[in-house]
Amino acid sequence: MITALNRVVSFIEEHLGEQIDVVDLTRELGTTEYHLRRMFSSLAGMPLSEYIRRRRMTVAAAEVLAGRDLLGIAVSCGYGSTEAFNRAFRAVHGISPGEARRHGGPLHPQTPLRFHLTVEGNTPMETRITDRPAFRLIGHAARVPLIHQGANEHIQAHIASLPETEHARVKALSNTEPAGLLQVSADVDPDYREGTELTYLHGVAVSADTTAPEHLSVIEVPAGDWAVFRTTGPFPTALQTTWAATATEWFPSNPWRLRPGPSLVAVLDRAPDFSSATTELWLPVERA
Repeated sequence: MITALNRVVSFIEEHLGEQIDVVDLTRELGTTEYHLRRMFSSLAGMPLSEYIRRRRMTVAAAEVLAGRDLLGIAVSCGYGSTEAFNRAFRAVHGISPGEARRHGGPLHPQTPLRFHLTVEGNTPMETRITDRPAFRLIGHAARVPLIHQGANEHIQAHIASLPETEHARVKALSNTEPAGLLQVSADVDPDYREGTELTYLHGVAVSADTTAPEHLSVIEVPAGDWAVFRTTGPFPTALQTTWAATATEWFPSNPWRLRPGPSLVAVLDRAPDFSSATTELWLPVERA
């Protein structure tokens, strides 16, 4: 995966002035666009699309300071108008091309990335791979923003809005793995950008032939392999640390890659105030 990411970075450098489509390249590299985008975002700290824009605007800034025609610079960066180019330039550098030309900055260049694999093993992860038949996720769903660190108050508000009796009622419907009440994240932005919306479902897993009550939302999950990571510690910090470590440590050193699908969190045990918990993070995977 590290080799694939570095090849993508080189490809971007070679085609900054063109329409960049990494789909064909990912096939050549033996991976998928979905997995590559998720790993890039996790390791680089920014979406692939944002990195491409930052690199284009870094090169463009040098051209602007050199006095080149703005329309010519815009076209060479893949923009069809100076208006679109100006918006992208300001989004990266915080000033317009005209202001940069008059004052010389300040500018915020993005140097080319280089990925290196450093597996320190400092995040203990008890992991297993399980092959599951198709199943359904049923429960109460809401659209919420993606938050990488700390508690998600939107999810907390969604759960708090449910009657106390509803938690036990939904939990009783569980009839397959992963058992019990689940925290489900689906329809997540491929670049995993913080602030983008996802579907959060507070519910359970049931067999594919189970009929869901009419008042509950349903997510169909196809058959496939899952990587299951068990973690014990402060909640949600320990879980979020493990989630990050799957990208920085586990996936780069194991012959598996992410496949499209929801991610699931099963809370196996917890303190009364939820300050700590034992959880299982379920990620849909396939052999790389």
